[in-house]
Amino acid sequence: MAKVEVKQPIVAEISELLDGAQTAVLVDHRGLTVEQDTQLRKQLREAGVHYKVYKNTMIRFAIKGTEFESLGAHLEGPTALATCKTDATAAARILFEFAKKNPALELKAGVVEGNYYDQKGIAVIATIPSREVLLSKFLGSIQSPITNFARVIKQIAEKEA
Repeated sequence: MAKVEVKQPIVAEISELLDGAQTAVLVDHRGLTVEQDTQLRKQLREAGVHYKVYKNTMIRFAIKGTEFESLGAHLEGPTALATCKTDATAAARILFEFAKKNPALELKAGVVEGNYYDQKGIAVIATIPSREVLLSKFLGSIQSPITNFARVIKQIAEKEA
């Protein structure tokens, strides 16, 4: 079997992961213990993030001509790719929090909703809460004035009664 026939399915797998992905983050996982890596994978899987180690050349072929092509400059050394199609900040957020406790994990770069971010940029993206959290905060802030108004009206009605 030729090398090309072996590599094509891997490139196709990466391309499929990136197709429709809201985010893709590259990390250097060198130095993580098996236990740490297992914990990280579990957290990512629970959040709907696909995480896998690929050869840099395979990633390079898959990102060519896509919005993720800017990640090619960071494909050196051991590289793991984390992608998510549902939550734009989940991969960055989980990886960043894990890297705080486990300095062996190093965030390289990422693309979030079509925008390239370097290591510092991904750290900033990681501080943004998920869409659901942002929506609940927004709804809470909208609801607060109405609730306060209802309380005031109720207190006025009780005074007059």
